Amino acid sequence: MKQLGLLIRLIIGIIAGTLIGLAGGWLGVADSAGFIAIVRLFATFTSLFSTFLSFMIPLIILSFITVGMAELGKKANRLFGLTLLLAYGTTVVSGFLTFFIGRAALPSLIQPITGDILESNAFEPFFTIEVEPIFGVMTALVLSFILGIGIANLRGSSLLDVFRDLQKIVSSVLARIIIPLIPVHIAGLFCNIAAEGRLFATIKMFASLFAIILVLQVLYILSQFALASVVCRKNHMKGIKNVIPAYFTALGTQSSASTIPVALECAYNNNVGRDVADFVIPLCATINLNGDTICLTLGSMGIMLASGMDPTLALFAPFIMMLGVTMVAAPGVPGGGVMAALGLITSMLGFTDPMQQLIIALHFSQDSFGTATNVTGDQAIALIVDKFDRSGQQDNR
Repeated sequence: MKQLGLLIRLIIGIIAGTLIGLAGGWLGVADSAGFIAIVRLFATFTSLFSTFLSFMIPLIILSFITVGMAELGKKANRLFGLTLLLAYGTTVVSGFLTFFIGRAALPSLIQPITGDILESNAFEPFFTIEVEPIFGVMTALVLSFILGIGIANLRGSSLLDVFRDLQKIVSSVLARIIIPLIPVHIAGLFCNIAAEGRLFATIKMFASLFAIILVLQVLYILSQFALASVVCRKNHMKGIKNVIPAYFTALGTQSSASTIPVALECAYNNNVGRDVADFVIPLCATINLNGDTICLTLGSMGIMLASGMDPTLALFAPFIMMLGVTMVAAPGVPGGGVMAALGLITSMLGFTDPMQQLIIALHFSQDSFGTATNVTGDQAIALIVDKFDRSGQQDNR
């Protein structure tokens, strides 16, 4: 239940930061030196943390996408290609559908927040430290693709081993430093928001986004099984009841990898061939992140609207296409999806540090539901791959 503890710590961080930010008004000391010092102390931590996170983002992209592309390239076969195509295709489609639904629903629900969260925090940190990333996000992406594809075509594995070691180092930094400090980082964000009087507008935005994200994730699950029913020419909608154990296991563990044993049993119960299930379910646990895609797409749109920006199709179309690729190699830790995508969100959507903090907070708050959505969608993909596998075996007879 370690991952569930992270969610609880996140909630505690939000509540604690909010209470500290509101305390100045409640106690009538909002202009006192002591209260301002406390808020500025939080602002100092969030500034330092954001700087470190910005430094790590290119390394996260380089290590995970390089290794992901290289390992995927070495597994090339018929079932693998079909599974990868289905995972990427459904991810991109869900991203675009989320965008169009968001364009229709969000403008009436989310208005620009007074004080403009695009601007820097009103309470300045005591000091800042400039640490430039080794290279830019897009440079990291292009370099990752080149290295990953190149390594996949090499006979040796020495260079791949180097990047695997780099991946282990980056994973350790994520698991031991960045992820544990996220609740404190979010506490600082909400402390500043509350102190500046933007709390209730921000909470309203969060509540609207959270509710729509959950609805879209449920609709995604239903649409995946409807697609499987059409492709397989068999009603698989009734098979949803067999995957409920996997959904709730993922909801509790917040980890697709930890849910694999339960997910395999669910696939067997839906009569997916054991060979196909044993291949597709573990693979999709790392490459099929539709729940994260829905959250990141809709969440980014909502935060942009609250910031007075216009989330246009021209802006989001390339973002969604690249997000589908990035999700394939997202780190397998709680919140890994937003960490891998943060570089794209910053470089392609123009998010500032306060906006990044909001998307991180939103993603972590619904990460359990996103993981459960991912795991449940894997079951539908397994049904489709199994159908094609059985058809291929019959054709070869």
